[in-house]
Amino acid sequence: MILSVESINENSPYKVQYATNKSFVIFKTDYDVHYLVGFEYDDSSFDFATYQLVIINTNNKKSPRDPKVKDTIIAIIEDFFSNNENVLLYICETGDAKQSMRNRLFQYWFSAYFNKAQFTFVSASVKDEEGIINHAAIILRTDNPDMPYIVSEFSKTINLLNNKP
Repeated sequence: MILSVESINENSPYKVQYATNKSFVIFKTDYDVHYLVGFEYDDSSFDFATYQLVIINTNNKKSPRDPKVKDTIIAIIEDFFSNNENVLLYICETGDAKQSMRNRLFQYWFSAYFNKAQFTFVSASVKDEEGIINHAAIILRTDNPDMPYIVSEFSKTINLLNNKP
């Protein structure tokens, strides 16, 4: 999965550049927060092509609610979907106990997205063995011919994880 910085920069308020891996880009905000954003192939979750969306604040600087970050990440996601029908998997990181906040923010971003009718967004929560609630979502193009199967498999997987003995 190779991203096009030219295409992303046409729609992004922040200028993105390639990271060392061209499936990742980097950008710096007006508040000097540095982000690494990209896609990792996930071969363990499902039997269809799935990429995990990765968003990392690389300098761990507190980020205010910056609408330009949302618009930049959406431009990156749009580029991801521009040439493929792969599924995008978003899993909120749990290491700092802020996964619920990240999930709400990501859902807000998607709900405010003006082209959301082109995509199907399915989110779910799973409680792990320690009682920690994990959040995940899949996003896929509405015109994906395998959409009913993909949504069904995601739902079955979430159901299985939530009903483990």
